[in-house]
Amino acid sequence: MDREKLDNWCEKAILGLVLAILVIGPLAIGAVGDWQFLVLQGLTLVVILIWGVRLWASPRVKLLWPPICWAVLAFVAYAMVRYCQADIEYVARQELIKILVYAFLFFVILNNLHRQESTQIIALTLIFLALGISGYAIYQFLAKSDKVWNLTRVALYHGRASGTFYNPNNLAGFLEMILPLGLGYMMVGRLSHITKIFLGYASLMILVTIGFTVSRGGWIATGLVLLGLCGALLFHRNYRLQALVLLVVLMAIGGLLAPKLQLAQERFKVILSDGRHGDMRWSIWGPAVRMWEDHFWLGVGPSHFDYQYRLYRPAEVQLRPDRAHNDYLNTLADYGVVGTALVAAAWGLLLLGAFKTWKYVRTAEDDFARKKSNKFAFLLGASLGLMAILFHSLVDFNMHIPANAILGVTLMALLSSQLRFATERHWFTAGRWTKGAVTVIIMAGAVCFAYTGWRGGTECFRLRQAERQPVFSYARIDKLKQAWQVEPMNPATTFAIAECYWMKSRAGSNEYVALAKQAMEWYQRGMKTNSHDGYNWLGYGRCLDWINSPDDGKQEDSMPYYQRANELDPNGYFTTAYTGWHYVQTGDYAAARSWFERSHRLEWKDNEISDNYLPIVERRLQEATTGH
Repeated sequence: MDREKLDNWCEKAILGLVLAILVIGPLAIGAVGDWQFLVLQGLTLVVILIWGVRLWASPRVKLLWPPICWAVLAFVAYAMVRYCQADIEYVARQELIKILVYAFLFFVILNNLHRQESTQIIALTLIFLALGISGYAIYQFLAKSDKVWNLTRVALYHGRASGTFYNPNNLAGFLEMILPLGLGYMMVGRLSHITKIFLGYASLMILVTIGFTVSRGGWIATGLVLLGLCGALLFHRNYRLQALVLLVVLMAIGGLLAPKLQLAQERFKVILSDGRHGDMRWSIWGPAVRMWEDHFWLGVGPSHFDYQYRLYRPAEVQLRPDRAHNDYLNTLADYGVVGTALVAAAWGLLLLGAFKTWKYVRTAEDDFARKKSNKFAFLLGASLGLMAILFHSLVDFNMHIPANAILGVTLMALLSSQLRFATERHWFTAGRWTKGAVTVIIMAGAVCFAYTGWRGGTECFRLRQAERQPVFSYARIDKLKQAWQVEPMNPATTFAIAECYWMKSRAGSNEYVALAKQAMEWYQRGMKTNSHDGYNWLGYGRCLDWINSPDDGKQEDSMPYYQRANELDPNGYFTTAYTGWHYVQTGDYAAARSWFERSHRLEWKDNEISDNYLPIVERRLQEATTGH
């Protein structure tokens, strides 16, 4: 096989694998699970290896390096530095791997799939993928189904379409990036009439599905970009009629659907009528701002927001928010001003490049012989799709969903590649030294993905085995320890093992002291791998109370651990309740009552500890007062 044929096959293989990543991610519940993301990581590994082969197989290698590349490279370097400084190594490593996957895909797509044929194949694949997912989502909405494949969604999402995503907001984020592409190719692209009919049908289905997600952020973002699309086309004489027709159709659809979506009206009333008490986002954004203010320049650490949140959360929030529900605040909290500035620089350079390219891909208004342009269709659609996700990111965390992030990265890379239509100065011929440097980076990335993928896959397999064992059983402990041996830096595993030993000790076995000490060892490991989790300190204190008799004078040995737990989680009902439990063990029932009452105020719906112990404490206090 000659070098040109090998180069051609490598390009086709990269295109096929990138398409597989773009399709599998959304179908695999957004690739939010460990197993699902590992599949994408493995495909990315193969993609970069083929790129490495192509670098040396191509007779003449030219690399495309628009200004955005420097910002992407700078953020990756910054993320590596912050990983090395992170308090929770395991969490920071998982975040860094995602960033590396996104960065490698950006550079691979930019330098291998910039031809118009590849861009069109990717765009049409995404549009018809969105059509298929929309069909499934519409079925969910009409059938009132809470199933996503074999999973059952929480009751919170009942009556809303989520398609192959678990969260309806994430489906809206995915579709709103693709809808402008479909409309752009339909209205200004150079495609056959049959293809445009299918694109029109797909766009209509996607638009209806966004409505059925009942995502307030998705609705607003979609409405803004569709108005932007109409506005952009109205200023171009060749497309004014299409823009007016689209505007009328959108108004008609909105007028028909809006009155029928009672759930949407109720959700809008929640935030508009009583925002601070009606929508939990307000209770998350405030702590996120305070978190950022306390770590202004560098942030709390990669993906550390959720682990630091307990320190800042208000009393009305007892669940873990996972993300800040605002990608901008989340980035500020995790990466500080420095990291956010690098991300903003990348977006700014992308938009500047799109503006610069605009006049070179748009057909002239007096060019009646050739009114359509696929270049203009993609530039218009991709730019507006990315604007949609930027709008939606103000109220959700779509860019933390791997499938959506990869879609956004793909659109950014293809949009950046169009800068070559405006100027040739961003091309440069790669010599041996350049190819060698890129190959070294590729091989380093490949080794990283292979090693972490193997470890992650093995750990996931062991954890899945543990989940199939009886709760708190020795069989489960054994499987959890096997997972820990593969990945000793995962604080969730050490905590799960500690809890198993604690529950076995609480069961009243003759070996309860030895079992409690085993639990204490694992709680200590958790303190080292995650210094921000107060539950490890709480668990250690519980074990001390459990194995120390009130008569031996050692009950107060546990108090520093409860104090530390409350410092890390000052408004947590669970921590507060177990502090009350501690005072029960010491016989200070008055103090116990105050802690249980506060815990009950923090969480009154499902607070088994306080509900069970408060009557006991009241009875003991009454006995002490009356003498019987």
